[in-house]
Amino acid sequence: MKALNADLSGKLLIAMPGMGDPRFDHAVIFICAHSEDGAMGLIVNKPATEVRFSDLLDQLGISPDPGLRDIRVHIGGPVEESRGFVLHSTDYESEQGTLQVDEGTAMTATLDVLEEIAHGRGPKSSLLALGYAGWGPGQLEDEIAQNGWLIGEAQHAVVFGRANEHKWTAALKGIGIDPLTLSSTSGTA
Repeated sequence: MKALNADLSGKLLIAMPGMGDPRFDHAVIFICAHSEDGAMGLIVNKPATEVRFSDLLDQLGISPDPGLRDIRVHIGGPVEESRGFVLHSTDYESEQGTLQVDEGTAMTATLDVLEEIAHGRGPKSSLLALGYAGWGPGQLEDEIAQNGWLIGEAQHAVVFGRANEHKWTAALKGIGIDPLTLSSTSGTA
């Protein structure tokens, strides 16, 4: 295993073509936490087509304000898929606990953030994800060393933008890579 000497919190993981795991095919993941104990992130470009925000609020007994925009729900990853996480701008902080990821992004996993969004008082930018992507100690570093992921700076438009179908390409272009030049096979020289 090759050690990674950097904290990847606040960075993007961009899946290489030929990832092998269909759950992460063309995935862009915002890393919320990374340490020697493992990593946790949210996929930001895979909408949950079967779940609407308004339906979720109804299930939770939250009545939204009239005319509230129906925000898109995402599949955050394959772990704890019934648990919700809100990735958001730092203009909002829950009294029940918010993880500040970097200077512009935070994550809240408590019900109060959904209530605030439903009443138009939540964060300026937000993304609701069901589930998360998680790695044990050294697992993510191994996957990066095996050319499974590229690392990039998080861009607001990629993380919070609505054009999910373009986020993978935009994330690659953000690190200076044309997606057409990537191969789905890897090798060593």
